[in-house]
Amino acid sequence: MSEVDLRAAAYVHPSAHIYGRVKAHEGSSIWINAAIRAEAAHVEIGRFTNIQDFVMIHTDPGRPVVIGDYCSITHHATIHGSTIGNNVLVGINATIYGGSHIGDNSIVGQHAYVKDGTIVPPNSIVVGAPAKVIRMANNWVANRMNALFYHRNALAYAAGDHRAWEGPEFERWMAETLAELTEAFHALEATP
Repeated sequence: MSEVDLRAAAYVHPSAHIYGRVKAHEGSSIWINAAIRAEAAHVEIGRFTNIQDFVMIHTDPGRPVVIGDYCSITHHATIHGSTIGNNVLVGINATIYGGSHIGDNSIVGQHAYVKDGTIVPPNSIVVGAPAKVIRMANNWVANRMNALFYHRNALAYAAGDHRAWEGPEFERWMAETLAELTEAFHALEATP
């Protein structure tokens, strides 16, 4: 029985293949030829998270895929039975496998292979195959900005506009959004 709930998504491309128990939260987007199969456990896609072109998400028995808020799962990435925290960017062609957990505000580099059961702490930059943490850095601003780019694009695509990332209005939006995020990040850091 399929329990796909995409009502809160900002945009789901018609070529996306989504099966099983899948829930997409407010402002999320699922792009061209993404494949989500949830036969054995559920898939949950957080608020303002984007699942980009050709991403593969799959579950295992007892291992759902839970992706947090403001994440970017970029082109050709694979997420298999794992948990992704909030404000995470998973790079192009990265694979996150079986029971892994990626902490908040992290970046998983392109082509990284995160092997079974890997626990990545928050604020990590992870690269390689097998993947290793090479540096600690809070990527909250950059990762959230990327997610908001995709949210803006999702709204544009839903309206039939495929050129949302150009022109003076976009440049103004980008500068204002980056300033707001930077201010919000500094306020978060100052909170005990």
